[in-house]
Amino acid sequence: MRKRLYAVYARLFARFGSQLWWPAETPLEVAVGAVLTQNTSWRNVEKAIFNLRGAKALSFRALRRLPEERLAELIRPAGYYNIKADRLVNLLDFLGREYGGNLRKAGNTSTADLRVKLLSVKGIGPETADSILLYAFDRPVFVVDAYTRRFALRHGFIKGDEDYASVQKLFMQNLKCDVKLFNEYHALIVRLNKDFCRKNDPFCDSCPLKGI
Repeated sequence: MRKRLYAVYARLFARFGSQLWWPAETPLEVAVGAVLTQNTSWRNVEKAIFNLRGAKALSFRALRRLPEERLAELIRPAGYYNIKADRLVNLLDFLGREYGGNLRKAGNTSTADLRVKLLSVKGIGPETADSILLYAFDRPVFVVDAYTRRFALRHGFIKGDEDYASVQKLFMQNLKCDVKLFNEYHALIVRLNKDFCRKNDPFCDSCPLKGI
C-alpha cells in the first residue's frame, strides 16, 4: 500500500507538477474558502472570494463588521449562501474568542486540540476542519474530500463504505507525516479528478495512473 501510494504521487507530480495550493493570500482567506467550498466547486468559491475582496472584507475585523445579510449577499456565488454566512459567523466568533482574531496565535495550540476546537464550531465538519488545519495552519493532516474518495475507490485503495477517519488513516499511516507532502498530494488528487477522474464520463483510458 505504501509503495503504491508513493508511486501514485510520483506519477501525478510528474504529470501535473506543483499545484501551489491553497490559492489564498492569508490564512484567514484559506479558512473562509474552506467553509465556502462546502458542496460547491472552487470556481464558485473564487467568485465569492472576489466579491469579498472587492468589498475589502477579507480581514477579520472587516468580516466581523459585516451584517450577516450583507455577508450572505457577497458569498451568494458559492451557493447555500445563508447557511454558509451563518457558518462563517460561527467560525469568526470562534477565532475571536480563542485567538482574538489572530490566526497566528493558533500556533500555540497542538494539532489535536486545535482540531477538536474547530470541530466544536457549528457547521465545521472533519473535511473543513482538516482543510483549515493543513492549508491555513500548516498542520500535517490529510484532507479527505469527495475527490479523495473517488480516486481511492476507483483505484482500489478503499471499498467505498469507509468512514472519514478510516480513509484519512489510510493516507496518514502510509505516507511520511509532512505538511508539504500532504498539501501537494491532496492538490494533485483534486487536479486528477478535474482533468481525468471526473464524476461522470471519466477519461480512464488516458488516465496518468493507468497501470499503477
